[in-house]
Amino acid sequence: MEKQTNKDLIAELESKKILSDEGFRQLLSTFTTEDRLLLAQRARTVCDRVYGKKIYLRGIIEFTNWCRNDCLYCGLRRSNKEVVRYRMNKEEILSCCKVGYTIGMRTFVLQGGEDLTYDASLFEEIIRAIRKEFPDCAITLSVGEREHDLYQKWFDAGADRFLLRHESADPIHYAKMHPKVQTLQHRLACLEDLKQIGYQVGAGMMVGAPYQTVDNLVTDLRYLEKFRPHMIGIGPFIPHSQTPFRNEPQGSFDLTLVLLSILRLMRPTVLLPATTAMDTVRKYGRKEAVLAGCNVIMPNITPARQRANYKLYNDMAELRTTHSIGINEINDMLRDIAYYGVTERGDYKEEAQI
Repeated sequence: MEKQTNKDLIAELESKKILSDEGFRQLLSTFTTEDRLLLAQRARTVCDRVYGKKIYLRGIIEFTNWCRNDCLYCGLRRSNKEVVRYRMNKEEILSCCKVGYTIGMRTFVLQGGEDLTYDASLFEEIIRAIRKEFPDCAITLSVGEREHDLYQKWFDAGADRFLLRHESADPIHYAKMHPKVQTLQHRLACLEDLKQIGYQVGAGMMVGAPYQTVDNLVTDLRYLEKFRPHMIGIGPFIPHSQTPFRNEPQGSFDLTLVLLSILRLMRPTVLLPATTAMDTVRKYGRKEAVLAGCNVIMPNITPARQRANYKLYNDMAELRTTHSIGINEINDMLRDIAYYGVTERGDYKEEAQI
């Protein structure tokens, strides 16, 4: 049987929404610029059919940079003694929401390290306060691995979505990026809990993470195909100078674009963010990500004094500008490519709805 070309594989992916392991390996290992652009064009066509020219804007609030974990890649890791730690109280978080609401956000993403100071009752109080003051907005949490009962309480309090990157679906690779106390089995169990409770759930991985192979990425695609998250967040690995991976090479921007397009073709209705890491690696990187099939951008609405101390990796793009300038730049960028940011919740669409 004659070997398929990459163009053949792209056509098959578009029609069947899946490839064999060998097909994925070939496409990820041998794509050319022409292949990448063809994938982007096909992915963008699919996204336009589902979501039109809308790009959903989510306001990120980095409310704490304390974390109990010691992930080898993260600048907020427990062992990093150079971080100036902070926590925001309920009033400060609500103030961020007010700023975001004024400039058009209808989703707030509460993101932080696994900070146990925010226990069930305190975080429940914060969620209820946001829900009361902004009833037309979605509340997304990104606070890591917790117990099922806590996830349930926060959902009952009014949280709608939860972002928890699986990081790597291969247990051996996962173990190379985390201390032994953290296991892939537990992380995947948390994702299952969140989905069972009723959250719109986001998973995802770093592209070009240390020790990552093409086979690891194929395993990630298989996991995402099976788990079917409502959101998928991926971005290139960027080293942080105060972590054990400080000297590891940065992940490939082009490979990230290819994977974004593949994920859009696999999951036409998925919510797919153009992450800050894309702008960090390349100027206007998020523009290229939108053209590759993304339909979500998450501007940072954390106050500057805290944002400066929330460094997951070196030279984060969102540290370079204020939220007001940032949102204007995003809107200008979207208009430049005939898209527009919208003041809607932007909930996930089931495939049966399209």
